[in-house]
Amino acid sequence: MRTRKRVKLGKHIVADPEICHGQPTFEGTRIMVKSVLYYVAQGKNWNWISKTYDGRIGRDEIGEAVGLASNALIEKTAK
Repeated sequence: MRTRKRVKLGKHIVADPEICHGQPTFEGTRIMVKSVLYYVAQGKNWNWISKTYDGRIGRDEIGEAVGLASNALIEKTAK
């Protein structure tokens, strides 16, 4: 049986089967990208989001999550 390995999705984002069932998280945390994207979609200020997670993620990390989500949507709709 082949075991899945950690995949680096960006500079700050990883998918590791040992962390949060392989859902994308911010490296070194258990903060799921989908949770942060939910706050972004709700119009929350990125500084507020960072403070919500005790500063464990910052603007660069949030920006990367938004960019990756945007690219995924473009790829999905371009087919």
